Amino acid sequence: MADVSCAREAFGRVEKAVRALGFDMCAYGIRMPLPVSKPRTIILNNFPAAWQARYQEANYLGVDPTVAHGRRTAVPLVWTDDVFSGTRALWEEARAAGLRVGWSQSCFSANGVGGMLSMARSSTPISRGELDSCELRMRSLVCMTHATLSRILCAEFPPMPTHKLTRRETEVLRWAADGKTSGEIASILKVSVDTVNFHIKNAVHKMNATNKTGAVVRAAMLGLLH
Repeated sequence: MADVSCAREAFGRVEKAVRALGFDMCAYGIRMPLPVSKPRTIILNNFPAAWQARYQEANYLGVDPTVAHGRRTAVPLVWTDDVFSGTRALWEEARAAGLRVGWSQSCFSANGVGGMLSMARSSTPISRGELDSCELRMRSLVCMTHATLSRILCAEFPPMPTHKLTRRETEVLRWAADGKTSGEIASILKVSVDTVNFHIKNAVHKMNATNKTGAVVRAAMLGLLH
């Protein structure tokens, strides 16, 4: 889907691929790492309109266990009663809307953007044989969907910091993330405190932050401190 530049067209292709895998419905959600206090989230889906409205009205995004799972790991998740044991109302309403069987998996970009693709249908539980036969293609579709839609959707928002941190700036922020003061970092790196503060100032500017703490948080959320 590298040739697609429209989110609607890209999602249409995803829908077609999902149907070929034996599912009737699908949803793709993307979560930007910034702003930290309220990360931007976009959801594209072809679920029943009444369920979409109810999901938003009840703020089910905040308690959906599939979303919570997807934020922690890229391990695929088959929807079961146990998965929704803590959110019975959500599960009962979803099933009443026809979302009785489902499978979800997340994918994460190096810049901290996370996306999750869910496939659903109203009947026929997912068997072990179906997973053995189709899960590799399902996983591949997740990666392709995220690569395409994250590229398109992220372009619609103000750009995240793109200036690359130098090796020394990264080191300084990494130690600052561990709670070290400028003096302690200077001792660890065997440089002057002024040098440490110089690198911090540059990093704050590159991260579009207002202070050292903001720069550390933004760099960590963007996966720049690994």
